[in-house]
Amino acid sequence: MQNGRMDIMKKRGLKKLAAGAALLLALGLLAGCGGEKKEAGKAQLNVGIVQLVEHSALDAANKGFVDGLAEKGFKENENIAIDRQNAQADQSNLQNIAHRFVNNKVDLICAIATPAAQVMANATKDIPIVATAVTDYEAAKLVASNDKPGGNVTGTSDMNPIKEQVDLLLKIVPDAKTIGTVYCSSEVNSQIQIDLMKKAAAERGVNVVEATVSTVNDIQQAAQSLVGKVDAVYVPTDNVIASSMPTLVSVTDSAGLAVICGEEALVRGGGLATLGIDYYQLGKETGEMAAKILKGEAKPAEMAIQTQKEFKTVVNEESAKRLGITIPQDVLQNAEVVK
Repeated sequence: MQNGRMDIMKKRGLKKLAAGAALLLALGLLAGCGGEKKEAGKAQLNVGIVQLVEHSALDAANKGFVDGLAEKGFKENENIAIDRQNAQADQSNLQNIAHRFVNNKVDLICAIATPAAQVMANATKDIPIVATAVTDYEAAKLVASNDKPGGNVTGTSDMNPIKEQVDLLLKIVPDAKTIGTVYCSSEVNSQIQIDLMKKAAAERGVNVVEATVSTVNDIQQAAQSLVGKVDAVYVPTDNVIASSMPTLVSVTDSAGLAVICGEEALVRGGGLATLGIDYYQLGKETGEMAAKILKGEAKPAEMAIQTQKEFKTVVNEESAKRLGITIPQDVLQNAEVVK
């Protein structure tokens, strides 16, 4: 009889243990589910930013991109993680950065400047790429067409109002008969701009003398080769020139040559004037495009390349003083004056 009671108590004890274990298991599962939901709530999208080289225009585009994303709900350290990389104008660095982004399976790549966009586009056909500071996506073979990209690349163009820039040069230096230009021969962007500038100059009866460079080390000699041959100098939105604008200006100032630039940062670097785009705003528009892709509202293949419609005049007051040039009042009245 006593043995029977002991058996019953053992069975009851086992049942309690089993019930307790089941309860603990259920609680564990619930805790596990809750943990997964919590982590999912914190899940971040990964965005890679690759910038060709460090200079004011591209830095501004980079900042604008991040701000554009934030304004559309994608804030760093909240719901996106940003991997920022700068290639320092080195092709091998670009290749390494591309491999890094692909291996890390980032959700989107922002490529700043044409060479950066080209390397990223060659590295992946799956990851969406939104580029900026690219003049002509078709010419750079990044898209099937600027209106219908057709692949995984889209973005914003930094095409300048070239004709109007030539007109600005002729307003400031009305007697100019020959324009000199310095640019990097390997930059597709620069070549496109110079071809347009030459056409605009020819339409106005003005000659053009070109001097090309491969690296910043060539700038001084290239600029010097124009002295005595030209009446003013035009420089496009060229990454090599932008990286070492003071070197160019040291030669042109000594020769009394006004430098009309493709964008504002070049003017702040010592050039005389520009009618150009705002790279911060360009980057911001790029960030807004990226946000649409991350939200699943659009695909790069269907997003037309965007261009800026408004441009601003910027004049460097100190440069004008150094050159002894009086800026026409009709130019100054709508201009931002910098020193």
